[in-house]
Amino acid sequence: MKFFKFLLLFITLNVSAQQGGMWIPSLLEGMNETEMTNLGSKLTAQDIYDVNNSSLKDAIGHFNGGCTSEVISDQGLILTNHHCGFSQIQSHSSLENDYLKDGFWAMSLEEELPNEGLFVEFIVSITDITEEILAVVTDDMTEKEKQSVIDKNANGLMKNWPREAWQDVKVKAFYKGNQYFLFVTERFEDIRLVGAPPTSIGKFGSDTDNWVFPRHTGDFSMFRIYADANNRPAKYSKDNKPYKPKHFLPVSLDGVEEGDFTMVFGFPGTTNEYLPAVAIEHITQEFNPTNIAIREAALKVIDAKMKESDAVRIKYASKQARIANAWKKWIGENLGIEKSDAVAKRRAFEATFTKALKEKGLEEKYGNILPEFDKLYSDFAPINIKRRNFIEVFLVTNELMQMTFRAYQMEEAIKANPEIFDKAKARLAGTLKGIHKNYDADVDKGVFANVMPFYNKNVDVSIYDKTAFTNLDNALKLLDGDAKAVLKKLNKDAAYQYAKPMIAEFYSTINKEFEEKNQPITALQTTYMTALMKALPEARYFPDANSTLRVTYGQVRGYAPRDAVYYNPVSYLEGVIEKYIPGDYEFDVPEKLLELYKNKDYGQYADSNGKVPVCFLGTNHTTGGNSGSPAIDAHGNLVGLNFDRVWEGTMSDMNYDPEICRNIMVDLRYVLFIVDKYAGATHLIDEMQLVHPKTNKQ
Repeated sequence: MKFFKFLLLFITLNVSAQQGGMWIPSLLEGMNETEMTNLGSKLTAQDIYDVNNSSLKDAIGHFNGGCTSEVISDQGLILTNHHCGFSQIQSHSSLENDYLKDGFWAMSLEEELPNEGLFVEFIVSITDITEEILAVVTDDMTEKEKQSVIDKNANGLMKNWPREAWQDVKVKAFYKGNQYFLFVTERFEDIRLVGAPPTSIGKFGSDTDNWVFPRHTGDFSMFRIYADANNRPAKYSKDNKPYKPKHFLPVSLDGVEEGDFTMVFGFPGTTNEYLPAVAIEHITQEFNPTNIAIREAALKVIDAKMKESDAVRIKYASKQARIANAWKKWIGENLGIEKSDAVAKRRAFEATFTKALKEKGLEEKYGNILPEFDKLYSDFAPINIKRRNFIEVFLVTNELMQMTFRAYQMEEAIKANPEIFDKAKARLAGTLKGIHKNYDADVDKGVFANVMPFYNKNVDVSIYDKTAFTNLDNALKLLDGDAKAVLKKLNKDAAYQYAKPMIAEFYSTINKEFEEKNQPITALQTTYMTALMKALPEARYFPDANSTLRVTYGQVRGYAPRDAVYYNPVSYLEGVIEKYIPGDYEFDVPEKLLELYKNKDYGQYADSNGKVPVCFLGTNHTTGGNSGSPAIDAHGNLVGLNFDRVWEGTMSDMNYDPEICRNIMVDLRYVLFIVDKYAGATHLIDEMQLVHPKTNKQ
């Protein structure tokens, strides 16, 4: 427990101004609070996180486990990104009601659309349980033994932790397993679609502008949380009422200017800020390029087919966005690592670390870490690439292979336990129905022909003409009968026969080898984290993102990505018009928006120069999962909606550089302008509390 005490002491040190880092909201007092004040914040740590009283954290919801949302009215109205609500918008769309193309606005509570499976989860409390978790963990235990003890302790704490009947608990590891926190949560499952702009606004710029500034994208959508008669979480019911939140965010009409304090509050997904140089080198020079190539091959087919057919466009809109997003992000990540000379700088840092180990007498205990990393990654790299290539081909890009993969899982489950046949069959049937809801065999066949060569040179496109999986009715007929009959029919299917040997190899060889070679790397990373903090205690350390609630603070700032180029921090509606290409799938502009611009009909949403701001930049350290996170001003008001990062700064998941790493946010005045002047949904504006913190106007 000596390290734990050291860590707590460390976290209270160093009060210099800091930009970068994803901080635990329950630990902001002291260092972080001072840094925020130095950056312009007027908020206290208690304003942000308070267990006993309403605080900002009560307005921040985890949106469907992958994005963030925030409550913006006392009637449970929530705001998130358009791309976060995209699959829900798509699911309600058809050729007759094309909400992707035309947008959707519920003009009353009765018109709001329910969404099966969608949830928003709030954090009730955060408690440090490190001592309880690591109480009997010793250095002489194997990694398997350590994890067994940790899991047992965590399960015991979760089982007995005091909470209300409708609440849940979860335990998360921080600092690579050196610290643990328990979260009490409340999950609301009646979430209804309230409003979304057309894709020409919500996804303006599409792939070309993705990860690039200047952005001119109104990336927002609106939902509402419903609760039961006691204002508690409940499944969908027509009797449920709009949720009355513990806190909601007022919306500032004063906007931002360069140098203003910004705080992004949300649920960042995954970062790896403490990787050794050899790992960064492997990811950017070996791992990323092969996966970029696979996704590029898939997108070549999907993009072309979407342009040819509105039916395909609606079916594949969400899939295309998901595939394209990471594809372009990885390209930018590689460029950023190269441009910032991150690998060389990390090696220089490692030399400093090695020297510090010697000076502090820690060389014998920790001096083997970096050479061991080199050895482990050399052995790990080939299987890591092969495993991920399989995932890209079988689970990300090609849906026929995904269906065969899920069918294989069913077969293996039935063989292991025949009693679960009905349950396994029902699960596969649900998967097949979900895929076929937005499936086009011709598109998928083209994708298969393009991506399979990256994994296996045996590319047999004829299986599309012979398999039952490309037609839902035929696919479901495979599941008719008892277990013996189902497995017999399944194993006669052409696509299943083609894919089964590769899937079997994945489970029997590839994934096992990956796990065997990844486990010592994970264990060594934990030791490395401990060693870093002991050898270089003056350095700044924040826990990597792990989909838990975090605060990241900074300021509105432009940046210079290259020589003689400087990006101002705010973009405007004029830029939308400058990019406008009539009929273009990325840069078309709705007629109503053109008319509002022509007439300068901006209402109260223009800035002091008479222009409507669209997006702005900040130095906040964000990642996937922060999509939809609120950008909060110095007084606790909502000023922006986080949705992206600049291309040069996507490397921030491994290497945050304050010079070029910037997050991109929609200006809330643009959101309000679209809701009010474009959509005419003034009843939603009336729900919100609009404020003027800079001018103190009422």
